[in-house]
Amino acid sequence: MSPPPETAVGDSASLPVSGRGWWWWPLETLAALGGVAYWGVFGLLFTVAALPLCLLLPKRRAERLGRTLLNRAFRIFVGYLRVTGLVHADLDSLKPLRERRDPVIIAPNHTSLWDAVFVISCLPQPICIMKDSILRNPFLGGGARLAGYIPNGSSSRLVRDAADALDRGGQLLLFPEGTRTRRDRRWINPLKGGCALIARRAGVPVLPVFVRSNTRFMEKGWPLWKRPDFPIRISFELGDALEPQADESARDFTRRLQQTYEDHLSRPHKLRRQIQE
Repeated sequence: MSPPPETAVGDSASLPVSGRGWWWWPLETLAALGGVAYWGVFGLLFTVAALPLCLLLPKRRAERLGRTLLNRAFRIFVGYLRVTGLVHADLDSLKPLRERRDPVIIAPNHTSLWDAVFVISCLPQPICIMKDSILRNPFLGGGARLAGYIPNGSSSRLVRDAADALDRGGQLLLFPEGTRTRRDRRWINPLKGGCALIARRAGVPVLPVFVRSNTRFMEKGWPLWKRPDFPIRISFELGDALEPQADESARDFTRRLQQTYEDHLSRPHKLRRQIQE
């Protein structure tokens, strides 16, 4: 089967829309503002509560509590997006992760700012690598610090802390691109070497997750004030586990991961990434 013709698009307005009537516009806008309000209120409350919990609880217990609370908060938010019709997210492929208890790196491509929200909603006790700026954010930082999320500062410390967390049996959520996919990239950014280094050091497999969407909403460079076309459609597809071979360098394993993402994301799919001019 030959792939569908590629069209140049600038944003979600150039993609097929739902055909809803004009009266949906104010309803969708109100629902979107409700989602923003949810994060504003919840994030501030979580930040206020996190500090005393960090001081009063043993570290491991505080981390388990923080991860559980974030998982439930994200599940509520994803459910809100579904009920309001703002987002249709296909998460069925990620359901097996809820029962998985062995240490593993879960590695999605990073299409949008909220990719982590959908993935964490399917993981009971995830460990995440986050930007320092997010950990300092008053709306998101408190919960992330309570959950023991790992800052992406020093490379050597990041690899050590992530490998130690995996040794304790956790599931590590890591975006191997290191940042959101740039607008001018065909499929995915060049992968960073951190994923391969952590996998080799901890001796754990990498589970690629292939994320596709009908919009560029909240991608790198998307203006925060710009409203997308609703409903947004997102697909999360869990790939086969990949493990570094004994004689395979971190650089070679990174190349193999890169090829895996490009092979899968370039396949014909109704949400296949479009060319960005």
